[in-house]
Amino acid sequence: MHRHHNGLKTTLLMGSMVGLMLLIGGLLSAAFKSSSFIWIMGLLSLGGVAYTYWNSDKLALRSMNAYPVTRDEVPVLYDIVEELSRTAGQPMPRLYVAPTMTPNAFATGRNPQNAAVCCTEGILQLLDEREMRGVLGHELMHVYNRDILTSSVAAGIASIIGIIAQVLSFGAMFGGSNRDDNRANPLAAFVIALLAPIATQVIQMAISRTREYDADEDGARLTRDPIALASALNKLEHGVSLYPMDPNNRSTQAASAMMIANPFGSLQNVMSTHPPMNQRIARLQQMAREMGQY
Repeated sequence: MHRHHNGLKTTLLMGSMVGLMLLIGGLLSAAFKSSSFIWIMGLLSLGGVAYTYWNSDKLALRSMNAYPVTRDEVPVLYDIVEELSRTAGQPMPRLYVAPTMTPNAFATGRNPQNAAVCCTEGILQLLDEREMRGVLGHELMHVYNRDILTSSVAAGIASIIGIIAQVLSFGAMFGGSNRDDNRANPLAAFVIALLAPIATQVIQMAISRTREYDADEDGARLTRDPIALASALNKLEHGVSLYPMDPNNRSTQAASAMMIANPFGSLQNVMSTHPPMNQRIARLQQMAREMGQY
């Protein structure tokens, strides 16, 4: 199986997020003239990492209102995941279905022993068995590459930074006229509030795009069928455009970066957490050519 430098890449990116938290703490300490903010931001970062580490699967599944399913309820889905898990020499994850017509899927959980794979009702209706096998291979590789933990922790830290930015923005608007030297500089608070979420989004985007490309390739090698995944991605792009999720729903936002396709349809931009679908499909087609299948 192809191996990427996932550990090095994600460690550097996660270190960047923690570093950003500490940088914000340092800037706040300078603005408020107190070193306590460095410690506060460090503790918040560690707390966010610990919480999302232990609860990543529960948070993601709850955000999608997903329900557990058995072999009797979804025999084809269960058989595919069982076969691919056995091929990879890994434990069988729990299976869930989310009640939405938006065709999508994601994996979650801190490790292979505590993993879950969730498919929406829409994707089960849209894809054939071969295409579903390609999608499930992709999702299982997210689990085996420990991508789920990384993305969940990144999302937790991003949420903390977002809350801090909102508080600082509010404080800057209503604290600008106060000239007490012991109060924060409103301009510094405003700059932090403006730039911190942007920097966080850039790092999250890099983490998510890296893991999506790697899961595409590793999943295609697991199933030995890159064309099946390419076909599935093509259908998903059109299917999501017909049944997009609400981008203003904070619950679905929490799980959106984990999904195999951008769940918001045409609302894609350079800051999207998902790579362009045409590039992913082209890479898979090139893999198929190298394997003599295309």
